[in-house]
Amino acid sequence: MNNARNTIIDRLRQGRTTAVGACLASDSSFGTLNKESLARQAPTWDRAERVRRFTERMVAVRAEVHQATADTWLEVVSQICAAKGLNNLLVSPQTGWGEQIHAQAERFPALKTYDQPIESWKQELFYGIDAAFTGTYGGIAETGTLIVMPSVDEPRLMSLVPPVHIALLEVDKLYTTFAEAVQEQGWVQAGMPSNALLISGPSKSADIEQTLAYGVHGPKELLVILV
Repeated sequence: MNNARNTIIDRLRQGRTTAVGACLASDSSFGTLNKESLARQAPTWDRAERVRRFTERMVAVRAEVHQATADTWLEVVSQICAAKGLNNLLVSPQTGWGEQIHAQAERFPALKTYDQPIESWKQELFYGIDAAFTGTYGGIAETGTLIVMPSVDEPRLMSLVPPVHIALLEVDKLYTTFAEAVQEQGWVQAGMPSNALLISGPSKSADIEQTLAYGVHGPKELLVILV
């Protein structure tokens, strides 16, 4: 017991000067164990099965999943905006996907950008934005989950505040399990992200009487576009 306690204390002390990700990356046994564990435990789903499982799980929690291609996704977003009756769409022109939307702005409702401090436009963001469009870092088929990494170009509030969140997920970044996503994207080697979001459907919560409500703590609707 004392040895285990001392080991934990030593690791905590190391953490003062060394990032956790760096500690794990320097431990050769961690990577080996992780790969062996993945090979032994993870289901082996092909691309089509990952898409099917992801879609099934997202739809089960009242999210929408739309299939598209690199040539058709803009039209899909445009159709979604029209079907939802959106008056505006918050989208960053600094990302690859957002840049394409801004380049064809006439196909969409009024485009808004998150280009100022939150204090300057809090009222509009919370009460005047109909929907936001963001990219994703990947997806998890096993649980029907999006991996979102907020950034300067796409701050956290973009995927949290507007009542409708439209998220684009590249199928090549749709992994079978969370462990596979961490392994394949090299999170440990590069240093664990400080702000990674795992989104499984629209915001939902229940009161003491177990009455389920959507949109109380985040978007009421989540629409995923698979490309």
